[in-house]
Amino acid sequence: MKYSGIPALLLSLAAAPVLASDFDLSLTDDSVKGQVNFFNVNSDIQLGTGYTYHQGSRHIGNVDFHAQGRTALGNLPTTAGIGVRALAWDDDNLDGGAMGLGGYGTINIPNVPGLSIHGSLHYAPSILAFGDSDDLTSLELRVGYRVIRNAELFAGYRYLNTDLDGFNGDADLDEGLLAGMKIFF
Repeated sequence: MKYSGIPALLLSLAAAPVLASDFDLSLTDDSVKGQVNFFNVNSDIQLGTGYTYHQGSRHIGNVDFHAQGRTALGNLPTTAGIGVRALAWDDDNLDGGAMGLGGYGTINIPNVPGLSIHGSLHYAPSILAFGDSDDLTSLELRVGYRVIRNAELFAGYRYLNTDLDGFNGDADLDEGLLAGMKIFF
């Protein structure tokens, strides 16, 4: 019997309002990603998990753990986090993953209430990669606008790339312009 992750994904989405701080859903031309974060921006830590389905039967899962805090970049209020993102991926005959080190930052623009800029970057060298991954880079940049108190719309760019161990070349696991929404609980 082949296991399908769909029931587990649906159960986690149904439980998200009870256990989570926010949920975001984003789309590219070739993929859909759901991400649940469990603590709000006032917490000293952030724990999150996500799942990406990429067209062509590629499955990508992530678990994030970051120390986070509020700071200022110039006079702009900022939330920043430093930590790890564990990624695992499976695609037909290849699979792999890595433990990426890095962080994220969200800058709020006070002159335009509701407008924010978010970026995250995680990198895993070959020593922190396994399976068919030799290294891994995860980058996401986006601009968001909070349309109501508990919902935000955003657009941006996502890049997830790995060098393939034992092969010449690399693979873009997920790349492209994205659009999505974030719901705060």
